[in-house]
Amino acid sequence: MNRVLPILFNGDMVRAILDGRKTVTRRAVKYKYSNTEMKMRTDKYGTRLIEIQKDIEGETHGRKPDGSTWHKLLPYVEKNPPYRKGDILYIRETWAEWTDGYVYRTWISPFPQPGCYPTTNWHPSIHMPKEAARIWLKVTGVRVERLQEITTGGCEEEGCWSGHNGDIFAFMALWDSVVKKADIDRYGWDANPWVWVIEFERCEKPEEE
Repeated sequence: MNRVLPILFNGDMVRAILDGRKTVTRRAVKYKYSNTEMKMRTDKYGTRLIEIQKDIEGETHGRKPDGSTWHKLLPYVEKNPPYRKGDILYIRETWAEWTDGYVYRTWISPFPQPGCYPTTNWHPSIHMPKEAARIWLKVTGVRVERLQEITTGGCEEEGCWSGHNGDIFAFMALWDSVVKKADIDRYGWDANPWVWVIEFERCEKPEEE
């Protein structure tokens, strides 16, 4: 059974999806602790991304008075993507209630009754209920990579393009614009964080169970 999960997009990205210009989204792999780092680990279980405690002299390893050394076993957690292939996602976007239904900030077309378009009481996307969702996506692939590994083709798939080619500079600006200022040193473009690359395609709303 495919999971049905929410995903947030800002207005520009919602329009890009509706226009068919965006088929991929990147989401930063978030740290759980402050004294750790991200690494790829390969062992008998395969290759995966882990968050592991930093190895610091005096804290996790050192030398004893007799000349011998000591080293603590570094704890780590395996990082799992927020979505997996086959998941069905419903987009949460800025919305409002209107008559017997819902309206969305990204709508451009005029409404049946002039003057009924809500200009106040917009609700943040994070508070949008599933029943108000109008855009549904099916995850077709998930992988992990460093942010700066993105190509011009990847930028185009992200909905950032200039002329006929993906625009790296546009993607850089877009990425940093959605990172909180307090997190820019860890998750901003220059930090080159690990990211989940989530590929998707538009789909119909799944039937209720």
